[in-house]
Amino acid sequence: MVRSTTKRSRVRRAGESAFGLLLLGRNLLMAAVALVILVAGVWTSWGTAQYSMLTKGRELGTMTVARCGEKSCTGPFVATGPGEDRRTVSVDEAVTHREGERLLVAVKPGTDEVVRTGWGGVLHAWVPLAGALMLAAVVVAGGLRMRRTAWGLGLAGVALMGASFAVL
Repeated sequence: MVRSTTKRSRVRRAGESAFGLLLLGRNLLMAAVALVILVAGVWTSWGTAQYSMLTKGRELGTMTVARCGEKSCTGPFVATGPGEDRRTVSVDEAVTHREGERLLVAVKPGTDEVVRTGWGGVLHAWVPLAGALMLAAVVVAGGLRMRRTAWGLGLAGVALMGASFAVL
């Protein structure tokens, strides 16, 4: 068997190398964009999730929803452990359904804001990560051409959001 070795010009070899570098740069950029989206989702979620997940040493109690506005609901707080009762605390309107409902909550230190605890509060706190997973799936599928990984990311985001909706 005779091998033919075809010489390629320097211009062609440089063009092939430049195209390879462009493809590598595109993949690195898309991976960085997907990573930034996921980190932003975790960062945003952790702002609330830490209070609903890590309740040891926090001021815990129950809140009775008295009145709801556009974005938040207010009501009295009764401490179940160390801490003080408060006349009015506020909680995100998305974690409650009706006035008169009693919620298990944790108080954010130094504020009159509370965060729902338990499965409902934890899943609701991670909803921004669910959105980030679904958005990163689009970037991974379109930019990186990794469709199976994108399906996994997207389905994980949908499952997390669906679980939050079902529990609340």
